[in-house]
Amino acid sequence: MPLKPYKIKPGHITTRWAHELQPALPLPEYPRPQLYRPAWRNLNGIWDYAITGLDAPQPDSFQGQILVPFPIESALSGVKQPLQPDERLWYHRIFSINPDWQGGCVFLHFGSVDWYCQVFINDQLVGEHMGGYDPFSLDITDVIGVDSNDLVVSVHDPTDTQPIQRGKQVLDPGFIWYTAVSGIWQTVWLEHVPVYHIESIKITPDIDDAAVKINANISQPLKGAVLEVDVRKDGKCICKHATDLELPVLLSIPQPKLWSPESPHLYDLILTLKRGDVLIDQVHSYFGMRKFSLENDQNGRKRFCLNNEPTFLYGPLDQGYWPDGLYTPPTDEAMQQEIGFIKGIGCNMLRKHMKVEPARYYYHCDRIGLIVWQDMVSGGISPRPVWFFFANKLKRLRDDRFYWRLGRKNKLNRAQFLLEYQRIIAALFNTVSIAVWGPFNEGWGQFDAANIARMTHNLDPSRLVDHASGWFDQGAGDFKSEHHYFKPLPDPQPDPSRAWVLSEFGGYSLKLSGHVWEPNKDFGYKKFSNQEELTQGYIQLLDEQLIPWIKEGLSAAIYTQTTDVETELNGFLTYDREIIKMDLVRIQKAHQRIFQESQANRITPPAIHDSSI
Repeated sequence: MPLKPYKIKPGHITTRWAHELQPALPLPEYPRPQLYRPAWRNLNGIWDYAITGLDAPQPDSFQGQILVPFPIESALSGVKQPLQPDERLWYHRIFSINPDWQGGCVFLHFGSVDWYCQVFINDQLVGEHMGGYDPFSLDITDVIGVDSNDLVVSVHDPTDTQPIQRGKQVLDPGFIWYTAVSGIWQTVWLEHVPVYHIESIKITPDIDDAAVKINANISQPLKGAVLEVDVRKDGKCICKHATDLELPVLLSIPQPKLWSPESPHLYDLILTLKRGDVLIDQVHSYFGMRKFSLENDQNGRKRFCLNNEPTFLYGPLDQGYWPDGLYTPPTDEAMQQEIGFIKGIGCNMLRKHMKVEPARYYYHCDRIGLIVWQDMVSGGISPRPVWFFFANKLKRLRDDRFYWRLGRKNKLNRAQFLLEYQRIIAALFNTVSIAVWGPFNEGWGQFDAANIARMTHNLDPSRLVDHASGWFDQGAGDFKSEHHYFKPLPDPQPDPSRAWVLSEFGGYSLKLSGHVWEPNKDFGYKKFSNQEELTQGYIQLLDEQLIPWIKEGLSAAIYTQTTDVETELNGFLTYDREIIKMDLVRIQKAHQRIFQESQANRITPPAIHDSSI
């Protein structure tokens, strides 16, 4: 029986970009901009798939075609079918190797696979991975031939039936919970590297000393080898250094041009591994000269600082969901336009909420100049509804004992969280735009947050930590972090020892017929009936409630949210990204008033950019 051919599955709204993707090679762009080599091949496209029982062996035949890297639950996958906890998803394709890739090693890279996967090539198990949000790579050199290689990936995903890291994914979506995502959801690709090669790099800018520190890991010792580090500005070499692999390398940057939302300058970086005159390996990367810190403003209050200057942060909570691709954006252009929209309405940051994006997403934030507040993906047991009503009364509930209360009873589960969190920090360390790590949100799966804040600072001293966003503050980290919905903002209560942030608020909603996920369902924290009323309500919220908090020392505010998501209708944009739900000019002016108020505390406003989407 022939396989069921691929086509986009109808049933819900889609974005305009869904019809621009090319099934033969969706998302064709190089997936890892901060460690680029030219010898690579994208394996996205049409694969075979099958769904079996969890304990079934690899199937002899497949039942249809699926478009990788879109999760099986998405319309763009061509399947749009939930993967049940007692099922296993199988992927299959044939690939060949470039004949020029003689010698050296071939790596198979996965951007992300949710949740547990095993990878087989030519009937041999070559690796496995647990965790749905961090990239991983497998050395497949010894099991492949040139002409035809059989690649099979099996996936198990229990979603919310087990306390794994999963973010907003549930099998029964509704309210503030969304459709589950299973399987391959980021680019799959091959890379050819020399036997001796640069495995990874770690870039740490230091604006106070006008320098940048470069750490590089080499695959194995190579006698007589040197590593050349070349920094370029606008295509011209501004400093160069060669070392006999005694790392790290500290390079002085003459008259550094600092990165900021107003001037997102990036330096190019080229690392070359050589022995004598023989070039062995070379990678291209980039970095920005910037610093994130806490300092006192002119009134002695703790403030978030960029490049040693108090900087007020304002922007949306961003879930990273798409109606057609779910976790996976339909095209690279779609990602760019959404990031540009956030910058265009006068924001200088976003909070990436309980999701880790593909590496290219952060590249675009680096390039356009949008600061990122990065959440770790929540796991454990989802908060029970009762917590929403009693959280304010239990703000200081201790999280270093009675772990069962917040869904972390199992020691192995806590260890897995820490493993995934450390992998994600390592994978995103070089991102210029990430300013804040947030390990926990609203008590969900929270445990040992004070210790984890210290661990985060040790892993990455260059960034700040929001250790417990919203609830159950342990008095640690760099922020007193509050969430407020439903009711007016209460009297300001800043923290003298930490910066004070409103890390979620608002959630004002408007339902627009023809642009909703399910016409008969909608959720929002405060509902409005038309664009004028929503715009006016939003502006009043900023002018009458938020700005007085800024006067009292507020350092950042995060509005819920960038877009509608499924039945949650509180976005600046509709879920299909077709309609801006408020008056654009009026909200731009309102955002400028926020930053004008901030200037009273020596806080610089961002520039307005084109907001087209």
